[in-house]
Parts: sequence; C-alpha cells; structure tokens
Amino acid sequence: VGAQPGPVTGPSVRGIVDLSHPVEDGMPVYPGDPAVRIRPATTTGEHGYNVLHVHMGSQSGTHVDAPFHFLEDGARVDALPLELFLAPAVVADVRGKAPRTAITWADLAPVADRLGPGRALLLHTGWDAWWGTDEYLAHPFLAGDAAERLVAAGVRTVGLDALSCDETVPDGEPAGGFAAHLAVLGAGGVVVENLRGLERIRSAEPLVSVLPLRLAGADGAPVRAVAFDVG
Repeated sequence: VGAQPGPVTGPSVRGIVDLSHPVEDGMPVYPGDPAVRIRPATTTGEHGYNVLHVHMGSQSGTHVDAPFHFLEDGARVDALPLELFLAPAVVADVRGKAPRTAITWADLAPVADRLGPGRALLLHTGWDAWWGTDEYLAHPFLAGDAAERLVAAGVRTVGLDALSCDETVPDGEPAGGFAAHLAVLGAGGVVVENLRGLERIRSAEPLVSVLPLRLAGADGAPVRAVAFDVG
C-alpha cells in the first residue's frame, strides 16, 4: 500500500468573493462590440432538456485581454501561462477619482512597495456601481506612464472594476490612445476588465483567479473572476 497523502498546509481560505458580473441577455458591452444575446435553444417542455444559445463577443462582461487584442503578433489567450491568471493580488483603492481622469503613479504610491513579479494589481475605482448606466462609460483609467512603471516593477496582470484600463470614447480612439493596454499587453501581460465587488475583499493579499475560457486563438475571453480571502 502506497503512502497516503498528508494534510494540505499553508494559508487557510476564509471566504471566496465573486468578482464577476452575471452574463445575461442585453448586458453592457464596450461601444461597438457584439451585443450579448441569450435565448433558449431547447427546453425541458419541448425537448426534454435545457440548452441555451449564447451569442457574445470575446470581450463581454468580466473578461481578460490577451496581447493579441492589440498586437497582431501578440500571444493568444489560450497560449498564455496560467500563472498570469492565478496569483496573489494587491488591491489599490483609487476610489474618488473624477470621471474620465487618469489613475497616476502617485495614486498607486500606497501599494507600490508591494508590487513585483508574480503579483496582480487590482484597481478599485468603485465604478462598478455604475454598471448598466451611461455613467459607466465615464470611468477613470490607468495613465500610460503608470502602466509602464507597473510593467517595469514586474507586474504582468492588471485588473479593474471598469469598462477599460484606457479611457472609453464611444465614437473613436481616446486622446491618449491605448497606452495602458499597449504597455501591459506589450510586456506579455494581461488586462482584466469589468470586475466588481472589490470592496468585499478583506485580505491584504488575496489569491485571485481570473482563468479565462480556453478560446482557441482568441484575443481574450470571459472569466469567472474570484478572490480567495486567505489568512
């Protein structure tokens, strides 16, 4: 008889926080992206079993951007290291920023000494409170030079509770371009958008999972983002 496995050791999980928006018919999407449409394909009454027909873009709801989202030769979501999607996280409280204003390196100063390789950064803007309203498009965004400094510090996973890490301009490209996306994705990292409920995280350094669907050759994919409060 082989040796029996011993008990798992390490920090205990005190709770699991769901950081994802529900995927539902007609949910908000980035301007110009495919609308989300969810309809019954079969029903128990007619066919004996339930199946949904789901029509949505790769960037719908809570999702991950892969480098290929902006870079033609960038890595696709199914080819990225899984370590990018499961990592201890630092939550930066940047609530209180005015609409359409940049999150600067100075805003990140309180957590700067905790950033480094293997750490994910989650920007808590509080903008998920506006989900489903016109105000959601007027979110704060990550300044390009701040994104470059994050990359220089070794951070390769950046998430936030807003529609985009760059400014959202409904009818065109933002004045600053897509500097934050290009900095993070250009370094082989990933961006996680449309998180929610970051205020519910209690750990100073939660373990966060943003594992995406394994869409072959895709620019990104929806995720069921969760934080494990550990201690």
